[in-house]
Amino acid sequence: MSRFTTVLRALTASVCLAALTGGSALAEKSLTIGLIADATHMDPQAGEELSSNIMFYHIYDPLVRRTPDLTFEPGLAESWELLDDTTWRFKLREGVKFHDGDVLKASDVVFTLNRLKESLMVNLAANIESFRAVDDRTVEIKTPAPYAALPNDLAAILILSEDHLNKVGNDGLEQNPMGTGPYKLVEWVREDKVELEAFDDYYMGEAGIEHVTFRPITNPATRTAALLTGEVDIVQDLAVRDVDRVKNEDGFEVVTRPSLLNLVLALDMRAKSPTIEGDNPMVDRRVREAMARAIDVSAIQRAIMGGLSTPSEQYVPASHVGYVDGMNFREMYPYDVEKAKELMAEAGVDGFTLTLDATNNRYVNDAQIAQALAGMLAKIGVTVELNVMPKSNFWGYIRVPTPNSSFIMSGWDVPSGDAGSMYGALFYSRDKREGYGQVNRGSYSNTEVDALIDKADSTAQVDERDTYLQEATRILLNDIPMIPVHYEQDIYGSRDGVGFTPRTDKFLWAYDMDVAE
Repeated sequence: MSRFTTVLRALTASVCLAALTGGSALAEKSLTIGLIADATHMDPQAGEELSSNIMFYHIYDPLVRRTPDLTFEPGLAESWELLDDTTWRFKLREGVKFHDGDVLKASDVVFTLNRLKESLMVNLAANIESFRAVDDRTVEIKTPAPYAALPNDLAAILILSEDHLNKVGNDGLEQNPMGTGPYKLVEWVREDKVELEAFDDYYMGEAGIEHVTFRPITNPATRTAALLTGEVDIVQDLAVRDVDRVKNEDGFEVVTRPSLLNLVLALDMRAKSPTIEGDNPMVDRRVREAMARAIDVSAIQRAIMGGLSTPSEQYVPASHVGYVDGMNFREMYPYDVEKAKELMAEAGVDGFTLTLDATNNRYVNDAQIAQALAGMLAKIGVTVELNVMPKSNFWGYIRVPTPNSSFIMSGWDVPSGDAGSMYGALFYSRDKREGYGQVNRGSYSNTEVDALIDKADSTAQVDERDTYLQEATRILLNDIPMIPVHYEQDIYGSRDGVGFTPRTDKFLWAYDMDVAE
């Protein structure tokens, strides 16, 4: 069996064993994982959020693979080269099979990219101008300008089978997903379970765990109970309040790692905002700064997150292209209610009311954080009415052009290690460039930021790209179109005998796991 980075632990067994036959080895290994929510789609071009992404990467594969520590390595493409400033050539691995036995061809990649251009995920193809199959194993992709981050982007594009899509259609793909990934779908019962089985002909080698079941368990207390009673082997987002309890139980452990997920608050920048009566005060930068200063992130970290969060310095972590050394949002705008009140008075704003849209089952303690934000902002005369909902309703409700929203709490992570993908999606002026501004929920528009993103996306030099994105970061942190709150800690509970190392991108990938025999 194949592995590429995870160090597996050999601990005491906690495995569901099937019946043994005379002289046979132990039965096939099984694993059950408790997620915070069900997948919303099995079509990787129908939307993007964590629970769905976890399923996608079990069933499908990209041309370029993102490793657990966010470096990049060959995936379905065994190699690639830059022929000139804007032309890339990718060589597919020989003999890679889809789950139905068909061999992957360059035409499947072309089909996938064509379909992507017409999908909700068109932003992933924003810097792809054209593409063609040179032969059955060679794909050529042209970018509109030199673009250093193309391989990074391709790690998020999962390859579909043209023949399979023609058979089942777009609607059929939801119940009949089929790719080249390490697992095949057995059954998806919405809001109950997703069952997968290992694909024997996976090109990296058959998975060591033959049967994997993902169970959506939205209630944190129920997730903890499911772990402690043996109903599941691993739980995602163990409740902060249950960390010590699980640590003190024999046969269980808690594993944490810093998360890439940045909890952020998008502020509407339109002159007229859906939930604000009259003119929108947040158009004035002083009001946005006042709101930032009114939020006590340290109190949220201490009282709500139990210390298991890290206040956000910028929109991306220090490890990423585009991060500016020496800039810290919390030092620029420290918690200071009196200063916040002064800024409101300078702006001539004597308070206003708006609605905060937030989830109650997507981020760690999200509903409690929303309530805390309302209390903090009330101190400077901003009355926050809460509109809290399950994530299954949330994404459609806040979808651009955000006809319902003035103030949105959501999360954003950048597993590509490059701020450009985030800035192009969240801060680029809407409707100005195809594939950009697709998630600009605050309607922010700054021509200087747009130009810097354009320049970053028009160079083949990573250092030059970094320079442009850092300058965009400086402008954004001064403009405050979005208030960064904190990075979560990824918290997992597991039974002894389960070997896994949490990935930086928070994907629970069973192919990298093992269970002791």
